[in-house]
Amino acid sequence: MRQAARQLEQDYGARLRQTTGTLVVMQRRAGACPDCGGTLSVEKTWVRGGVTMAHGRARIQQTVCCCARCHQRYGAKDLASMFPERSTFGYDVIVRVGIERFLRYRQRAEIRAVLASEGVDVSEAEVSLLGQRFLQYLEALHIARAPELRAALASDGGWPMHLDATGEDGRGTLLVVYAGWRGWVLGAWKVPTERADVILPRLEQMADRFGMPCAIMRDLGRAVTEATATFVAKRKSATPILACHTHFLRDVGKDLMRKMHDELRGRFRYFKVLPRLRSLVRALGRRLGPALPQTRQAVQCWLDHSDQDHRLPGGQQGLGVVRAIAQWVLDFPNDGLDQGFPFDVPMLDLYGRCIEVLAALDAFLRTAPTDANVHDAAERLHRILKPVDCEVPFAQIAARLRARRALFHELRDALRLGPRPAHLTRSRTDQGAEVELEQVRDAVNKLTASLRLRRPARGPARETRRAIDIVLDHLDRHGHHLWGHAIRLPDRSSRLVPRTNNDLEGFFRDLKHDERRRSGRRILTQDLEHLPPAAALARNLKRPDYVEILCGSLADLPTAFAHLDAAGLACTSDLAPDAETVSRSLPIPDRDLVRTDQMFLRINGAANSRAPRR
Repeated sequence: MRQAARQLEQDYGARLRQTTGTLVVMQRRAGACPDCGGTLSVEKTWVRGGVTMAHGRARIQQTVCCCARCHQRYGAKDLASMFPERSTFGYDVIVRVGIERFLRYRQRAEIRAVLASEGVDVSEAEVSLLGQRFLQYLEALHIARAPELRAALASDGGWPMHLDATGEDGRGTLLVVYAGWRGWVLGAWKVPTERADVILPRLEQMADRFGMPCAIMRDLGRAVTEATATFVAKRKSATPILACHTHFLRDVGKDLMRKMHDELRGRFRYFKVLPRLRSLVRALGRRLGPALPQTRQAVQCWLDHSDQDHRLPGGQQGLGVVRAIAQWVLDFPNDGLDQGFPFDVPMLDLYGRCIEVLAALDAFLRTAPTDANVHDAAERLHRILKPVDCEVPFAQIAARLRARRALFHELRDALRLGPRPAHLTRSRTDQGAEVELEQVRDAVNKLTASLRLRRPARGPARETRRAIDIVLDHLDRHGHHLWGHAIRLPDRSSRLVPRTNNDLEGFFRDLKHDERRRSGRRILTQDLEHLPPAAALARNLKRPDYVEILCGSLADLPTAFAHLDAAGLACTSDLAPDAETVSRSLPIPDRDLVRTDQMFLRINGAANSRAPRR
């Protein structure tokens, strides 16, 4: 059945492509004028080209008739519902290109192939233009449906505003306002950098359009903190401003451990521990050569058998064992949880593995291996790791870093943001989640009181005092923004705002993942810099509730775009650039201007002139 359906689809596609270039006559029959009964005569006839997904490429002949008595004009069927003004491609082609580009993240050549299979031939340049036009229509429709979207958000009891920005290498900064309970992007803008005077007008625009949010979830950045505080103060609102617990914990961890972690990394780099380990592994791999697969099996046999004497085997098996031990040290990132610093402390994990392998090598070399080659390889590995086994600087730094990591884990456990935290980050309506959140608050308060008691006021425990002061300082500055997630609804029930910005962070992660899959590039500096901000709005089309309010269904999206043009609303857009704030980022138009040869020649000519100042 599936094969028959595919064959039928291919047959109809072939028939559609055979109609390419067909002349379609859209002519009103001559007769009496509907208004006065006068005779209608043909006044003008013209032929235009048009391309739609439903009809393919065709030539359309239109005729306008005029009444000889009342001079009333009558045209053929109006094409405004199918084509934008002065456009060859229909609304359905624009929508199809936009969906393929911004929902399925296909490249231009792939989109061309998809359209060609359905009888529509489009150049790659035209694909780009149609994609931009799709975003313009979509943003205009988003603004036009703002009252309906606002009513839907109000029916939930309000909407929590999640605010954050993303970019790549400091460029292409995309600022997004996200409705947490619905999972909708309400606004997206390209900004030169995160600055309070840039963010504040966007917040006011969202409040005017969708209503005042019931809560604001933000990170701990200075610009976002200042902008949200000013916004709430200007509106004279009691809207709670909440700090993301994950960002709070990350900031505490970085201030606690970054300096020592960087210092420990510098020690490893000074002694070139990792490069020498990699060199040893490569040398042993080259020595084993074609026998490497069999050697791996021999190493596995050695691992499967216990050895009370802790002896290294001889021959290729012994070389493979030494190579595997060195590789085990290099695999130190596996001790982490792939959550990044400070949740993972890779240099401390590396230190721990180095010390453990050194102790193991001492045992293995206590009885010298009978094979001289194995003995030399083990001795070389021992010499590489030996500098790590010293009190200064490795042991002292590692001890202080380990103590600070333990303090960080105390705070992490109190916040319940461990490797598998309790699910407080998702919105809930039951009272159990609210009670659980209160338990987290009590745990943090108890930890705060404990730290104040444990803090040594004087004496030699300066390191402990500094570490505790860092945690207490963060709690004093941000503690009042860590709570207040329970929002009272009009029906006197309550609903929790997610206590992290993980939903918006996940949105950015998925956006970048799809862009990497489309472009094939790991670094997205250029891609994000040229990506229109309305591309974030396009991801709302994956939300059925949003699509239902916007246009009913994706199949009705071309009709909704046509109604925008009919109402003169298609030009309504937030894409118009604002006056750019001077910042560290150099916008593309300015960069194209200042990097011209004319700019260099003008400055160079003036600099080389010897004209005296007046």
